Amino acid sequence: MSTAQAETGRTITTDIPARLDRLPWSRWHWTIVIGLGTVWILDGLEVTVVGNIAPRLSEPGSGLPITSGQVTGLAAALYVAGACLGALFWGRLTDRWGRKKLFMITLAVYLAATALTAFSFHTWWFFLFRFLTGFGIGGEYAAINSAIDELIPAKFRGRVDLMINGSFWLGAVGGALLSIVALDTSIFAADVGWRLTFALGAVLALVILLVRRHVPESPRWLLIHGRDDEAERIVSFIERKVEEGREEPLPPAEGEITIKQRHSVTFMEIGRTVFAKYRRRATLGFALFIGQAFLYNAITFGFGAILTQFFDVPSGNTGYYFAVIAVGNFLGPLLLGRLFDTVGRRVMISSTYLLSGILLFGTAWLFDQGSLSATTMTACWCAVLFFASAGASSAYLTVSEVFPMETRAMSIAFFYALGTAAGGISGPLLFAKLTETGVVGDTVLAFQIGAGLMCAAGLVAAFLAVKAERRSLEDIARPLSAVTKPATEGARPAAAPGTTGS
Repeated sequence: MSTAQAETGRTITTDIPARLDRLPWSRWHWTIVIGLGTVWILDGLEVTVVGNIAPRLSEPGSGLPITSGQVTGLAAALYVAGACLGALFWGRLTDRWGRKKLFMITLAVYLAATALTAFSFHTWWFFLFRFLTGFGIGGEYAAINSAIDELIPAKFRGRVDLMINGSFWLGAVGGALLSIVALDTSIFAADVGWRLTFALGAVLALVILLVRRHVPESPRWLLIHGRDDEAERIVSFIERKVEEGREEPLPPAEGEITIKQRHSVTFMEIGRTVFAKYRRRATLGFALFIGQAFLYNAITFGFGAILTQFFDVPSGNTGYYFAVIAVGNFLGPLLLGRLFDTVGRRVMISSTYLLSGILLFGTAWLFDQGSLSATTMTACWCAVLFFASAGASSAYLTVSEVFPMETRAMSIAFFYALGTAAGGISGPLLFAKLTETGVVGDTVLAFQIGAGLMCAAGLVAAFLAVKAERRSLEDIARPLSAVTKPATEGARPAAAPGTTGS
């Protein structure tokens, strides 16, 4: 049934969410992780490449009349601004048009923009397509996190979300190593190598776009939007795929939910739900996003500049250091992710934020004392970001699971945009100026601000984090369309065996 043909206004009782949540992990779930999660690798590739090629772009012969500060400052801020606006624009459409349609469109936007960045002939062109690249990536955050949470079983949702969001750093490793090759003028001319890095990002996006065609629409979204027949077909297909190779039948699904189907919700309903009904959760979302966004978007954008400015590391070698840091970032969510489903959200979210903030304060003190070299500075950053990466990934997990189904994508988009705007737009602009001064105290101040915000967010999480581990999305936040009992007037039975109409 198409969106145009979908019949809303009916009240149905269904066990489809319970059937999805009771599934064991399977090969089919890995296809979802690969099809949807790999876009974070592209984001990591983008951010890291730009940070590492900044010194080369500012050198004569690069083909662009641009300074290093403009790359790590203005261009970085424009990328983040595009991501914020894109999240809000595409997030609203994701809740209205569906997860699949939007995660295909937003990836196509990213692909086109990053390909055109490779053809930059002037600074205004470079700035424009950095903004549009971010515009596509921002939409991905809302569409992808919504789809993942609604397709992955409840008992695996925490670790899978963290692992996927943490895969950003696999892209960062690739970007760091790629920049080493791209900046080697014995291999590529100074005005060619950096262009090839953006072209490669476009090629990878095309491959992901082809794989993503096989990812289904969210059955939960289909149910609410009057397409329960289609939702039943998708869930039945998933169950058959999961059962393949299993010796025992799937466990029975426990629990049903009754909903009144609808096309969309208004902005007023979204605002009232998020800021009135779930005020404490909204406060938590703000704190988590602002803390992680400032630390990552403000500080790591300028890491290459720190190495070259304070430790005399050649611009062509900064990629080696960043690759080490990126590995530490990926290992955090990978190794700690399971604990978010077992030990619990509150303990793990608060502890990862607090530990990363405390370690960053320690790093700032050592840097101020002149006790660090490029190698030991990198080691300190690895320790900080091992915990910070898990915490930052849990911010996306939190806002995608603690608000009702109908507002999920828009909630992700809103908190991402607001938090990232606070730390990601002002942060790179401020931090670029602080590192360009060459004054140790200025860089120490930036570290301390990031550490303070992370610790503050950790304290907020200690009091406000939701115990969402191993619980269904419908149990954590009751859908706006849920009703206490089926209505009888003007309804018809649903044809799907997993749903009953009333």
